[in-house]
Amino acid sequence: MANLLLQVSSNLRTFALSASSNGSPPGAPQSGGPAILELPLDKIRRPLMRTRANDPQKVKELMDSISEIGLQVPIDVLEVDGVYYGFSGCHRYEAHQRLGLKTIRCKVRRGTKETLRHHLR
Repeated sequence: MANLLLQVSSNLRTFALSASSNGSPPGAPQSGGPAILELPLDKIRRPLMRTRANDPQKVKELMDSISEIGLQVPIDVLEVDGVYYGFSGCHRYEAHQRLGLKTIRCKVRRGTKETLRHHLR
């Protein structure tokens, strides 16, 4: 039987969801995998944004979809020393911006400065 843990925080509308089938009790320390967080768009740095152009039609289609059913797949974000960096999900990010949404659901994984340097190469 699987255990399910849902943690909700009032700040930043964050939540983390984890599932375990190994019999560990809810709230037991997890292995440090990614967390799902609702982050403000203005807190996510997009270092490669200037080097890439988004497909306007794809952004429009995502805007329509997000308006109807919400974001279905969180964007991937790297957190290094409390700073969030986005390297993928460019179309979803822009769709949220153009819709005037203040936050976006993210799959956040922690990394080191070396990991960040690797992404910036």
